[in-house]
Amino acid sequence: MNEDQLEGKWKQIRGEFKQKYGRLTDDDVTFSEGKFDEMLGRLQEKTGRSKEELKEEIDRW
Repeated sequence: MNEDQLEGKWKQIRGEFKQKYGRLTDDDVTFSEGKFDEMLGRLQEKTGRSKEELKEEIDRW
C-alpha cells in the first residue's frame, strides 16, 4: 500500500484507532497535509509501537 492509500485509509479508521489506544487524543490522530509521518511519530510515542508496526496495523484494518 502506498503512502496516499495509507493516509486515505487512516482518515476512515482513526476513530477506531483512538478507541483501541485510549491514550490518543484528537490532536494525536490528526495530521496536516504532508505531515503523516510526524503524526505516526506521535502515535509511536503514545503506543510504544514502531512506525512500521503502525503502518502494518493500519494496512490490515
